[in-house]
Amino acid sequence: MTDTIRTGGCQCGAVRFRIRGELGRASICHCRMCQKQFGSFFSALVTAPKGGVEWTRDEPSYFQSSVNIDRGFCRNCGTPMTYRHPGGLEIAIGTFDDRSDLAPQIQVNYGARLPWVETIFDAPVHDDPDYYSRQEAIISFQHPDHETDQWPSHGLKI
Repeated sequence: MTDTIRTGGCQCGAVRFRIRGELGRASICHCRMCQKQFGSFFSALVTAPKGGVEWTRDEPSYFQSSVNIDRGFCRNCGTPMTYRHPGGLEIAIGTFDDRSDLAPQIQVNYGARLPWVETIFDAPVHDDPDYYSRQEAIISFQHPDHETDQWPSHGLKI
């Protein structure tokens, strides 16, 4: 196994992971089950190395969505985290602390995609500087994109 180490977790920080080893192929899946799990147009997942995932703070809860598939999520905040199948474990790309090099390489179940998904980035961009400065004033309880000794730091109990 290589020395590559990746970390990540759910939105509230109740579930955290560390992955040792090289990740597999990053993909997006258009199937209806993935749309429902992620509450979105598709899922974005990357294959974890066999035996390389360590849950460092709690573990996901699982929903068995079909005979061979379990879908993991944080029981506290609901963040979709994993797709577990007979071939292994896939981790949601959005849960990694550093996602910058995890661009999907393939689309799965392309025939089930929503008809407008290929044009969503052609939509106008909301670019109001005042809007973004107001967002900076929000006090966020979201876990930061790095490891923490304790969480939450704001006094809420998970």
